[in-house]
Amino acid sequence: MNQQALATELSNDPESRGYSGMSDEAAAVDLNTAYRTRDKATMAAHEVAQSIDVSEFNGKTTTQQRLIWDVLHMGTINPFGIEATLFISVFGASSATIDALKVARKVAITRAQELGLGVVKPGYVAKARA
Repeated sequence: MNQQALATELSNDPESRGYSGMSDEAAAVDLNTAYRTRDKATMAAHEVAQSIDVSEFNGKTTTQQRLIWDVLHMGTINPFGIEATLFISVFGASSATIDALKVARKVAITRAQELGLGVVKPGYVAKARA
């Protein structure tokens, strides 16, 4: 546990969570609650496949469908790289598939994870405030 980083978070409260008015336990719970998101660096092909709208896929040409299958067979996909550009070119930027992928390429995280603190316990908060 990086006590200095925790102390800085609690005293500066950069996300305006109201730590100063919270008990040690409440602050720990808040820091360990997944209310933030971060972009995934990679996605497994099955995650991407689950986001594809079947009716949209079935409406594509054989060439477009083959391109999608080729991307999925890469195994690990960069959700912000050329793979995403190819999907947008096939499905269109405002399609249900692209909307689903925009959600799937995010992961919920806690503020503690974001700061690299691991799981924060009330005792850690008490020590950081001391």
